Amino acid sequence: MALQNHYDIIIIGTGAGGATLASRLAASGMKILILERGDYVPREKANWSSLEVNLKGHYLAKEQWRTKDGEVLEPHTNYNVGGNTKFFGAALFRLRESDFGEIRHHGGVSPAWPITYKDLEPYYTEAEDLFEVHGERGVDPTEPPSTAPYPYPAISHEERLEHLSADFSAQGLHPFHTPLGVRLDEQNRRTSRCIRCNTCDGYPCLIHAKSDAEMMCIEPTLRMHENVTLLTRAKVSRLKTAPGGKAISGVVFEHDGEQVEVSADIVIVSCGAINSAALLLRSANSDHPNGLANRSGVVGRHYMGHTNSVVMALSLCPNPTIFQKTLSVNDFYAASDAWEFPMGHISFVGKLDVDTLRAGAPAVAPGWSLELMAQHSLDFWLTSEDLPDPENRVTINAAGEIVLSYTPNNQEAHKRLKKQLSKMMNSTSCVFHGSGCHQGLFDRNVFIGQQIPLAGVAHQNGTVRFGDDPLTSALDIHCKAHDIDNLYVVDGSFFPSSGAVNPGLTIVANALRVGDHIQQRMQAPRKVPQAMLA
Repeated sequence: MALQNHYDIIIIGTGAGGATLASRLAASGMKILILERGDYVPREKANWSSLEVNLKGHYLAKEQWRTKDGEVLEPHTNYNVGGNTKFFGAALFRLRESDFGEIRHHGGVSPAWPITYKDLEPYYTEAEDLFEVHGERGVDPTEPPSTAPYPYPAISHEERLEHLSADFSAQGLHPFHTPLGVRLDEQNRRTSRCIRCNTCDGYPCLIHAKSDAEMMCIEPTLRMHENVTLLTRAKVSRLKTAPGGKAISGVVFEHDGEQVEVSADIVIVSCGAINSAALLLRSANSDHPNGLANRSGVVGRHYMGHTNSVVMALSLCPNPTIFQKTLSVNDFYAASDAWEFPMGHISFVGKLDVDTLRAGAPAVAPGWSLELMAQHSLDFWLTSEDLPDPENRVTINAAGEIVLSYTPNNQEAHKRLKKQLSKMMNSTSCVFHGSGCHQGLFDRNVFIGQQIPLAGVAHQNGTVRFGDDPLTSALDIHCKAHDIDNLYVVDGSFFPSSGAVNPGLTIVANALRVGDHIQQRMQAPRKVPQAMLA
């Protein structure tokens, strides 16, 4: 592939942020180069093999990071076109309106954002349309205001989850259908792209029916716009600055064993919160001795990844559910009658099978085998907010390796959330066993082949935070570096706080917002989508 020496825009990374921004800017006619360190996920039978995906970690990045104590850390992350969205569970939530303000938690304070929910709301609407989100308004009690319905109807529950939803409602709770980015047409199952299989959460989709960044942004952008070029297997090693350090003058990367340097009017970093911070730190020079965009010293700091648990609820009755990720509960997301502080979010993971359980090594309940547990479990995903501690951070050691230092916080909230789930399950019943059907909750380790919870980095955010004050933030409200005029960061790095829902949709919405700013700055034309005209 013949490369130019100079482009209008260079985007580094093809995950939720980079891919969305490329999609937004493509119609401008500007020359855009997208650099992706990985390659396309191969379409192969292993895509749907829990043995390969979960037990063997076939698609995980083959690299090692370090903990703050120098121990080897094998990250649960993926480098490929589409980034981690190729393997995400496609739960696409808006942050709650309150998440944009200061919130008092048991473990500390979640700071306010420099923009409001209203600033992002029209872009959330566009993001839901772009990623074909299925959902239902007006059921989730914490749902923020919206100017449009979901573009597609909610995914229906299978019988076991329908019964559980009714049980929760009878307890005075407000269960609702999880907003999902899957390309499912339940009215026309024969022609539907999605077949509602059991290998959605954590797997690449063999039939391209998941709303990942490759399928929704990269693939249509490359097909429709000749001004956009994607180069895979291009690992960016550093960014160079012009004399005086006020602008990025070169992007240096390795491609098929060769070192290449190109430049652009605008450079956008979207490598994921950990790798974006690492790239800025590795690019330190005489004008920026502590790393690029780091006059404030915050680059790499305030790493957040949520406090997440997979909890198995065992029942005497089997759970034949195939597509399980349809039910959520947010009654404890904010302060409530149950506790004066927020606890978090309850939803489901994809149905666990025996190979996946072997990977997670759960404690086996007395009288149960892994096979029986897989057949009888309801598999919950619990998320509590991770607070932005400046000592939870990304650094680079003398060998050039990523070092991830992290101490969990806000743990009491997560413990109470588990207790609430236990109470909820103890109050369920069935026609065969009554209230005795529920046999207890068991933790499963989510992190494949890795007993260190730090290895799970799917919800990473916060390492290059945005804000109004250059002394306490790295980016301005448009996600442009305070100190470098042509450098932007558009992945989850910009988050000042993490909320307690998957950050994916917020990353997409923000990338659309930043895309509009860049087009205005470059005075490039843009076709206004119908969602923005409504």
